[in-house]
Amino acid sequence: MRRLPVYILLDTSGSMQGEPIEAVNSGMETLIGALRQDPYALETVYMTIITFDAEAKTILPLTALEDVVLPQITTPRSGPTHMGLALETLGRQVSSDIIKSTDEAKGDWAPYLFVMTDGKPSDTQLYQEQCAAMRKLGFANIIGCAAGPKAREDDLRPLCDHVLRLDTMDGSAFSQLFKWVSEVIASGNKSLGSNASAKLPPPPPEINVVL
Repeated sequence: MRRLPVYILLDTSGSMQGEPIEAVNSGMETLIGALRQDPYALETVYMTIITFDAEAKTILPLTALEDVVLPQITTPRSGPTHMGLALETLGRQVSSDIIKSTDEAKGDWAPYLFVMTDGKPSDTQLYQEQCAAMRKLGFANIIGCAAGPKAREDDLRPLCDHVLRLDTMDGSAFSQLFKWVSEVIASGNKSLGSNASAKLPPPPPEINVVL
């Protein structure tokens, strides 16, 4: 069975401290639980989680969905949002992870990328450089979520095929977000093979699609 790699980048800068990061942890549990209800996703989905604040950390290397054990995601008390560094880390990860097709065998499906942030990139120049680099990696879909009042959709537009707006950052909102992400993955893994950006399932009322 061909793999569908899914990469999730999560903002863990200081502004995510408290209820927001607790809601993210709960939402990720919702995501994994929902995907495991889909037999096809259970066979094909492999997941990586990268967090970013002053550092970028791969807290879950590419792992089969059935084997995923979610680590507790934490935040520093304060600090910058090095999203460019996270993308640079992602680029190295993708280059080493993805199995390419050969004449003898088919490789992985084109990967999916989800990025969630509640702020703007602190490393602006690196971020801009990495946005261009991401376009060369062959993602089937890059979806960004601007969460909370300080996040700006315009910062995600150079990177993403689709940009979402999440106005509130409580547990209910993040639960709906990650449940919807599971629907995107589950629908996407049945309609792969096209170079075009995949069509998204309808979002819940808490999520506004702005791009």
